[in-house]
Formats: sequence, structure tokens, C-alpha cells
Amino acid sequence: MKKYIITGVMAAVAATSAFAGTMTASKEVAPVEPPCLFRDNELQLDAFGLGDFYRGNFDMSGRPAWGGGLGLNYFLSRFIGIGIEQDLYGRNSKGNGAQSNDFGYTRWATIGNLFLRYPICSMNLAPYLMVGGGANYGNVGGGYVGAPGSRPNRLAGQGFGHVGGGLEYRVTETIGLFSDARYLFSGVSGLPNNQLLWRYGLRFAF
Repeated sequence: MKKYIITGVMAAVAATSAFAGTMTASKEVAPVEPPCLFRDNELQLDAFGLGDFYRGNFDMSGRPAWGGGLGLNYFLSRFIGIGIEQDLYGRNSKGNGAQSNDFGYTRWATIGNLFLRYPICSMNLAPYLMVGGGANYGNVGGGYVGAPGSRPNRLAGQGFGHVGGGLEYRVTETIGLFSDARYLFSGVSGLPNNQLLWRYGLRFAF
């Protein structure tokens, strides 16, 4: 009798082990997704070139101005960030006598931004919207004293708002390439009301 009991117990143990091994072997291992390169609490440093495209009532040449700048951004979450930038740009004069209105100018701009970002982690891409405002300093151009044939007025600290969007491609977790464009608008006399500001550059994330 004992012989039959021992044989039955051993058979049950063997069957249980085989069943457990079959379950383990058939269990699928889920692939591990790579981490998203766009993170929460991300501090960014931007270094960029820019183009300023403006065709106003007095500045009829439509020639763009070129320059560059630096920016500092902080993303409170993966989707929402704030930032500040300092721009410097201008163009040479092509004026020919007192009657020409195609003057050169140099401009400084301090701008604050609010970013709404939507990362596509599988492609390392992040389209974003941006809104904000700031101020122009220096030879603003398009603000003329008297008739259009006179020299540009020097306006300091005149404000504007902006709205636009862009795209960032993250090469690594810390280095990205970005480009964006903004429409600048202002109700201040002497400032461009139909101005497009385009940026292109490198973004360092920490």
C-alpha cells in the first residue's frame, strides 16, 4: 500500500513541475520601451540665429534683418514650459540721400514665452505652440519723425505681443535642434505691426 502511495505522490510532483515549466516557457516577455527624451522639470539653454521679416508703411524695402540670441527655458512638466530670451538683430542701410527711407537699424528684444509642447517620443520630435510678449529697444526702424523721408526715430522699451509655433528634434537626451516662427503685433505707433520673427538653433536640455 505504501508503495502505491509513494508512487502516486511522486507522479503528482512530476506532473506539477512539468506544468509549471510549460507555463514559464510560454510566458511572453514584453519589450522594454526606450525612455522619452523629453522630460519633466527640464531646464533648457537655447543658442540661435534669427531672421526678422517686416514690410510696413514706411519701410517699403521689405529687406529682412538678421541676428541671433540666447534663451533660457524651464519645463514644469513634459508639456508646459516658460522661458525668456534676449535677441539682437539688424541690417545695413541702403539709404541714398535724405529722400530714401531704406535705412538700416539695430534692435534688441527681450521676450518672454509660454510653451505648450506635445512630445512624440517614438520619433524624438516635439511640436509646440508659443505665446508671450516683450519689448524692442534701440533703432526700431519704421518709426519716423515727420515725413517718410526723415531719419528713423529711436524708440526704447516699446512693447509687443506674439503668437507662433515650432518643432524640436532631440538628437540625444541633452541636445536638440529647433526652429520656430512668431507673428509680432503691437498697437504702439512706430513699431512693426506685421513682423515675422524666425529662429533656428541648438537647444541644450538638463
